[in-house]
Amino acid sequence: MRFEQLQQRVARAEKRVELRSAQSSLYWTILKQSWKEGWTPARIVIAGVVSGFLVGRAEPLRALTGARWMQMFTAVSSFLATAQAATAAETAEQAADTAQDVQQQAEGVADDEPMVDEAFDEDEIVVTAPRPAEAATELSER
Repeated sequence: MRFEQLQQRVARAEKRVELRSAQSSLYWTILKQSWKEGWTPARIVIAGVVSGFLVGRAEPLRALTGARWMQMFTAVSSFLATAQAATAAETAEQAADTAQDVQQQAEGVADDEPMVDEAFDEDEIVVTAPRPAEAATELSER
């Protein structure tokens, strides 16, 4: 083989390595994205139940003493409280968005109407929507 042919082979091999490296990084990015999208809440719960069942089958029940039962109970109750707070926060956020939409629509209607000079009623109560964190805290305390 001539030296020029060897140089060409090396250049082609380097291009192949660069191409494979780019493909690998692209495939890795796609895998990470599909992995994250694949873990829906239902699948996470199912995986937890299955893994809990398998761990429970592997370890005898006598290993669960009174302290272990209490530890498991507190862990499950804190998990449920967190899930309830997250749901309440999401609901409160949606309610806040709806209230903002209604307020914007009301402001749009008020802008169309002529201004009327009315005296301020001191007994009038102004109601504002709670912030999402306040609503979640209020719901979790019930």
